[in-house]
Amino acid sequence: MQKIVVSVTNDLSTDQRVHKICTALSEDGFDILVIGRKLKSSTPLHRNYQTRRMQLFFNNGFLFYAEYSIRLFFLLLFKKKDILVANDLDTLLPNFLISKLTKKKLVYDSHELFTEVPELIHRPLIQKTWLLIEKSIFKKLKNVYTVNAIIAEIYTKKYKVPVKVIRNIAFKLTDIELDEVFVKKTKNGRKMLILQGAGINIDRGGEEAVEMMQYLPNFVLYVIGSGDVFPLLKKKVAELKLEKRVFLIGRKPYEELMRYTKVADLGLSLDKNTNLNYEYSLPNKIFDYIQAKTPMLVSNRQIIADLVQKNNIGLVSHTHDPEKLANTVLEIFSNQEQYDTWCTNIEEAAKVYNWENEQKHLKEIYRNLL
Repeated sequence: MQKIVVSVTNDLSTDQRVHKICTALSEDGFDILVIGRKLKSSTPLHRNYQTRRMQLFFNNGFLFYAEYSIRLFFLLLFKKKDILVANDLDTLLPNFLISKLTKKKLVYDSHELFTEVPELIHRPLIQKTWLLIEKSIFKKLKNVYTVNAIIAEIYTKKYKVPVKVIRNIAFKLTDIELDEVFVKKTKNGRKMLILQGAGINIDRGGEEAVEMMQYLPNFVLYVIGSGDVFPLLKKKVAELKLEKRVFLIGRKPYEELMRYTKVADLGLSLDKNTNLNYEYSLPNKIFDYIQAKTPMLVSNRQIIADLVQKNNIGLVSHTHDPEKLANTVLEIFSNQEQYDTWCTNIEEAAKVYNWENEQKHLKEIYRNLL
């Protein structure tokens, strides 16, 4: 049985992409170990594969990446392994060095255009450092996949390396128990909007979603997840006196999150085009909405808009103005025939866009590593 050692910089608890991939590979006969890190907020893990979480002295900035990379290097050096998997650029350097030293196969899973994330584009020196690491390694890689076709095309053109696509698609959603008490408590007799995600950060539409609620007195909004914009959202909710209709909830286990998503009448994805990473993103929440059979309102980011329009499962907005967004929401629910069509279409989309279909391509990649 071949041993795969997977590296991430998060604490594994809410990383659905890595969990889905490791579960699929474990089912395909590989022995899996996932290495992440342990935080004060980390919850216990129950996985059908091995995990290890490192407790670091530093949790952000240069010292974090330096400590993580050094400790990961020595951990990988002495671990039994046949295949190394680096998730995103911040784990690639130690994995690449170990693969060269030990002559083991290396797989790179790029979850995004790492050097174009908003945390880097306004910090040119740090961005150049990551670009230098990427340029020095990427062109030497043989086994690479990413989250969508546009990012794959960008990397292929830039580094002359073939990049495959494994989308971060949700599992088929089994029946979720939605008792009347939960539904009544959650919606309180109103239409429900939801914005979910592990990375609800600046420029991902959270601010506008909250602000539009002042024009939607018969709606409730749930923002569920985490991100650097949450303190600002809490302030906005208080300033606009929306505490009884806007609910900011931290990260939830996936099954619990999907209970809220299933109850919602409309899913939101409102990323702005302030950076290439957002412009070409395809967030997991899109596929969560599909599996929950929840029509959606999305901003006109290329891949998201194309998917929604192609399948006719929601509406694409070309504005982030809160009042105009509110008017769009009202128009959506004033056209019951259109909404019913979306609900019918999303039932069919859920049969296509699910992890059970996507994982077939993943298993093929690992069965044919170079």
